Amino acid sequence: MKHLLPIILITLLFSCQNTAQVNSKQQAIIDAEPVIVPLKDGKARAYFASGCFWCVEAIYESVKGVEESISGYSGGYSNNPTYESSNTGRTGHAEAVEIIYDPNIVSFATLVDVYFGSQNVTQVNGQGNDRGSQYRSIIFYQNDEQKQIILEKKEALAKKLNVKVAAEVYPFQKFWVAEDYHQDYERLHPNHPYIQNVSVPRLNRFKKKFPELIKRSH
Repeated sequence: MKHLLPIILITLLFSCQNTAQVNSKQQAIIDAEPVIVPLKDGKARAYFASGCFWCVEAIYESVKGVEESISGYSGGYSNNPTYESSNTGRTGHAEAVEIIYDPNIVSFATLVDVYFGSQNVTQVNGQGNDRGSQYRSIIFYQNDEQKQIILEKKEALAKKLNVKVAAEVYPFQKFWVAEDYHQDYERLHPNHPYIQNVSVPRLNRFKKKFPELIKRSH
């Protein structure tokens, strides 16, 4: 029985993850009207999900015009998601980042380019070995203009690479800030094995691809 239990748990887990995106509660989120986040002190906010938020946070914070990147959860239907609950695949949420940026320095369109240019665009429900609906790729829009930018770039990329781009396109609803220990994780834990073997290589690949976008301090 001890040998069977992990198999049963894994089966249930992946079952939950695979259905998290298609139930009626999730569909209501996908069909909702987007919420517009107003400028604050001249800074705008954008929201992206692209695998582990430790990786994505560090990538965006290396970009000129980005003031801060905050790790959290978005795209789901449950309130007050936690790291533990989102990992069950039953909340509908994905690990996401809130990007606080100066629109006079970097545009939303460029942030979308950063998004596509820093991930495996064909991988469904994950990035690398981080797999499950909580690691799926989602780009969130707050208005029709942003939605059009996302869809045009997604279509152009699919045509250019002759692949199906996995990223989902959602109306932004709400961003839930993750637990304190997740924030600035790469900077605060540079010797962590995951950071050394996954996050830093992913960041370096991005920097090599977009050197013109990188802050001098990086």
